[in-house]
Amino acid sequence: MKQAVPKEVLLDRKCYKHWTTVTLRYGDTDKLGHVNNAVFITLFESGRAALLFDREGSLAGPGKTMVLANVNVDFKAEMHYPGDVQVGTGLVNIGRSSLKLAQVLYTDGVCCAVCESTIVLIDEKTRKPIPFPFELARQVELTAPLLV
Repeated sequence: MKQAVPKEVLLDRKCYKHWTTVTLRYGDTDKLGHVNNAVFITLFESGRAALLFDREGSLAGPGKTMVLANVNVDFKAEMHYPGDVQVGTGLVNIGRSSLKLAQVLYTDGVCCAVCESTIVLIDEKTRKPIPFPFELARQVELTAPLLV
């Protein structure tokens, strides 16, 4: 089993090579005036989707898709509307049928949250996990290189 990524690596902006910019919406805020914590999860999803999907669907190809199996978020700072959020995504490891990603949210130069998630490749008909094709694993690794 792969060792956990050290916190200093997870928080280091320079370790992430894949970035997605998302514009905050007024509707993302809550009655306290900051971006709601549930929206943080959606922002992370935008970063994962930009890495793993295109207009045709999953980069895995027809009949296969990737699903979120686990997500852990560590909230670091508030975010406020208006503004843009940069979502950094990096690969932690690739398993037989899953991959683990680390992500960060930055706005105005401040890290607002860190996320670790597990994505599983499944057959769309059987809904069962299937092995990651080497070509797909390589494509993900080239786009969002291993953090450690």
